[in-house]
Amino acid sequence: MADAEKKAIYIDEEVGLDAADANGSLTAPYKSVQFAYLQHGADAGYQVKNKEKGEAEPEWKPAAKAALKKAANYADAQKKKASKEKELAIRQQKEQEERDKALEEAKKIVITEDTSLPAAKKITLGETRPEIVTLGKGDRATAGPDARGTRVMVFGRVHRERKQKGVAFITLRDGFGFMQVVLSGPLAQTYDAVTLTRETSMMIKGELWEVPTGAHAPNNREMHADYFEILGKAPGGDDAITNKVQAKGDAQTLLDQRHLVLRGETASSVMFVRDAVEHAFNCKYHELGYVKVSPPALVQTQVEGGSTLFGLDYYGEKAYLTQSSQLYLETAIPFAGNVYCIEKSFRAEKSLTRRHLSEYTHVEGELDFITFDDLLEHIEDMMCSVIEKVMAQPRIAAMIKELNPEFTVPERPFMRMRYTDAIDWLREHNIPNENDQPHEFGDDIAEAAERRMTDMINRPIFLTHFPAEIKSFYMPRDVDDPRVTESVDCLMPGVGEIVGGSMRIWKNDELMKGYAREGIDPAPYYWYTDQRKYGGSPHGGYGLGLERFLAWLCKQHTVRDTCLYPRYMGRCRP
Repeated sequence: MADAEKKAIYIDEEVGLDAADANGSLTAPYKSVQFAYLQHGADAGYQVKNKEKGEAEPEWKPAAKAALKKAANYADAQKKKASKEKELAIRQQKEQEERDKALEEAKKIVITEDTSLPAAKKITLGETRPEIVTLGKGDRATAGPDARGTRVMVFGRVHRERKQKGVAFITLRDGFGFMQVVLSGPLAQTYDAVTLTRETSMMIKGELWEVPTGAHAPNNREMHADYFEILGKAPGGDDAITNKVQAKGDAQTLLDQRHLVLRGETASSVMFVRDAVEHAFNCKYHELGYVKVSPPALVQTQVEGGSTLFGLDYYGEKAYLTQSSQLYLETAIPFAGNVYCIEKSFRAEKSLTRRHLSEYTHVEGELDFITFDDLLEHIEDMMCSVIEKVMAQPRIAAMIKELNPEFTVPERPFMRMRYTDAIDWLREHNIPNENDQPHEFGDDIAEAAERRMTDMINRPIFLTHFPAEIKSFYMPRDVDDPRVTESVDCLMPGVGEIVGGSMRIWKNDELMKGYAREGIDPAPYYWYTDQRKYGGSPHGGYGLGLERFLAWLCKQHTVRDTCLYPRYMGRCRP
């Protein structure tokens, strides 16, 4: 067809529209040759607005051959794309119809428990005592009744699932451990099996078989199911746990979904280690003959400074959430001797560092009739003994090795470094203070500098004898150097300070000077001061942050990942 005979289609790049509102007429031109060609193909004559029209030139001119060729190629590609999309849509529709049909067929399959089988023994997924059958290659198909292992019943949630034609592999989780379960035959073809989702809770009965050579499963065994029931079905699709919780998701979103994050292997392992560590502390203290007490969380006195107190109204009186149980622990010494507690402490620090929490678990101890060296030796022994107890538990040790492959029990004795030596070390290594100046005596060594020093030395450090001016009112001065106190911070690589402790002032006149230095009215502390009045004794103590200890042990970047639900500035949910 000659160009003159073809229907004219108009393109105006300035005012045209590549949309349904345009039809290519003079009053409703298209914007581009490509879009116009896609609508009308080769059977039209394409006229383009002449933007640089002179007096002797027409207002419209034929589209350039290069532009038409490009438009034709584009139209051809779009048609191919549309054809593929149509084919895909047809195929997807057919597959969906087949799935729907299969699901309808699956709904017809009803399984019942074979009452002729032996009664199933209920076990947890961590138990290893029930007998299993050792099978060689190919034995599964021919194993008869005489080859059966112990028939068991287990409960748990689906941790992982993998479906193949005619068989489904499930990893079940119950808190005690994991177990691989195999569904085959009609069991794998039921509606519940083909729509199985992660976190669904189940009851399953079957036999325990040893896994084939070369295969791997928890405890080197798997259950071959003969019956199961769905107890609580978890959602799929957009609400599936894998969509709600993603390993590298936004940190705040993951904290909002902390209740689901805790079901993951990393988060749950940290919680299992936490339980083992806290238990080990209790065991070690009891081995040493210490008495556990529970000081109050609601107080009317401060320990570490008023700026970090959470205040509240207590029946018309001013009260606070405790910063530390130390002062109350000291009052238990006269009747109980050495004492300890594992309680919550609260600090209203407006800090968002990776090692600060507003609510944390405080392991605190107070020792009577000791010297400063006794205190250091006790802290070292306590920490190392707890680690040894924890690592003696195979399941917990395996979790720690998975979380922190390079972990080794720290060597004793820990490095001892006086504050004055630390100042010299920081100056020698050109690590400035918070004002970007060389460190001077009297500086409160900042967290970043302290952690950098610890990481460079790369071993536990007892940093001791801090200046009195930067320490608490209850810390006594060193006899040989009255500028400093008998105080200690235990620093660990990767985390920094884990333990803070000191000897306690045990003479009344010295304590009064401490109150005065800090501008503290001694009247509300009468019960604390009386410890010096009624038979004072040289004693000392410490507080260990359990979350920091776990961050070091489990190699977690932040203490927010070492507690069940972290609380810090800006977060008090869920």
